[in-house]
Amino acid sequence: MAKLKSNCDPSDPVFRANAQAYAGLLADLLAKYDWALGGGGAKMLARHRQRNKIPVRERIDLLVDPLTPFLELSPLASWGIYDNSLPSAGIVTGIGTVRGTTCMIIANDATVKGGSFFKETVRKHIRAQDIAHENRLPVIYLVDCGGANLQNLEDVFPDQEHFGGTFYRQCRMSAEGIPQVAAVFGESTAGGAYIPVLSDEFVMVGSNSSIHLGGPQIVRAAISEVVDRDALGGALMHTTVSGVSDHYAADERAAIAKLRDIVSALNYRQPISGRIAPREPLYDPADLGGIVGADLSRPVDPREIIARIADGSEFHEFKPQYGETLVCGFAHIDGFPVGIIANNGVLFSHSTVKGVHFIALSDQRNVPLLFLQNTTGFMVGSDAERGGIAKHSAKLVYAVSNARVPRYTLVTGSSYGAGNYGMSGRGFRPRFMFMWPNARLGGMNPDIGSSVLMDLRRASISRNPATEDELATYEADLRRQFAEKSDPYFCTARVWDDGIIAPADTRSVLSLCLATGAMQPLRQEHRAVYRM
Repeated sequence: MAKLKSNCDPSDPVFRANAQAYAGLLADLLAKYDWALGGGGAKMLARHRQRNKIPVRERIDLLVDPLTPFLELSPLASWGIYDNSLPSAGIVTGIGTVRGTTCMIIANDATVKGGSFFKETVRKHIRAQDIAHENRLPVIYLVDCGGANLQNLEDVFPDQEHFGGTFYRQCRMSAEGIPQVAAVFGESTAGGAYIPVLSDEFVMVGSNSSIHLGGPQIVRAAISEVVDRDALGGALMHTTVSGVSDHYAADERAAIAKLRDIVSALNYRQPISGRIAPREPLYDPADLGGIVGADLSRPVDPREIIARIADGSEFHEFKPQYGETLVCGFAHIDGFPVGIIANNGVLFSHSTVKGVHFIALSDQRNVPLLFLQNTTGFMVGSDAERGGIAKHSAKLVYAVSNARVPRYTLVTGSSYGAGNYGMSGRGFRPRFMFMWPNARLGGMNPDIGSSVLMDLRRASISRNPATEDELATYEADLRRQFAEKSDPYFCTARVWDDGIIAPADTRSVLSLCLATGAMQPLRQEHRAVYRM
């Protein structure tokens, strides 16, 4: 393949200004990570340890194989919501290796609201299950959960994507032969009791764990029976009397060791297909901050990004002289083949059909697709409409929706409107989707969105009078709202992505995601490639 040539000059004043601005974005990201890692705070962590309980991320460290990575998903879920009192939405999810098997790990954090489920907790739990289902990953549940948050039942209980949806997914994955195992470290109450009980095999910790559909207070209120927690649903009773639990562990370390033994006995094969010997890019990924900067109005050649994530900075570009606002081509990332579709401006009709053609090629060749989003959307205006932008953009949406190869999405800049859809946004179910801290995602660019609403407001001025000062205040509020709701932290807080990552970490993160997708056998049936 041809090697990309970078035009980046680290000594250029613009590069240095961009790098300085991006360093501020990264410092802000790290500060927010500290919030997530702090869990329920020092007081709750101290109480947790006093009960001989291990904090959730330390449990995961003990569970995964030494010196292997753990890809944590959506660590900043619930940022800016509930007065920041729900770090990581009270649950840690991610992909790690246990006894040589790549697994999805879903772990409650009991230091955060007792591990109870809020709306974002459910979304994050379900998202982890969906990733496991699509990639056929065994699931390990580390249960320390008080069930649904009783003050927010309307947000977590009745609908199909609420708490019950987690149990439905457990049942469906079991029926499809995807192993699910669990360890119970603390309370597993009400709906939370189903997480271990719907697992294939699980262990309970003797000192702190319990499982009961109704706790002692509920039992007393419902049938006037007075019973303590251990007699009602403790580990010893469930392991020796009811048979609900399969294993008894004296403490948490013993439970984690037992979990590792359970995984070692799964007899679950995960051969990786299509990988070749990896090579480092020719250019330093640390340059990406200086290339991209924090100003989204500046155009960024996506080839500069590709040159810093692709093996050997090699890229076989498809139709390089046609539809130039969409860059398409083949590369390898850490040895894994990938077809890259990257925005280089607004999407015109010719760039759109070029993307459709390239998706068909990648699908025919069993090459996963990576979308690098940085666009304000499809072109508008009379010329664009006469050129058929509506039908051509529909073709791209069709192609993305029906591609059979795994799709991965990274938002490197703007992701607005239908451009988000055509570039495999979250609504089109990519295997993974990440954002950079400079990225923005929303239904409309803040400038355009506020302008449209201001035009509508001025058109209604005769029915609803306002002074110029009032209109100016209204416009400022509109711009603030659009900007706030397209901010990456607003998006990740609501689990609209799988996390915000630093540009320099992109290659490593994508490698883990591509490895996960490569564990499934290559598809044997083919389709014709229709030239657009």
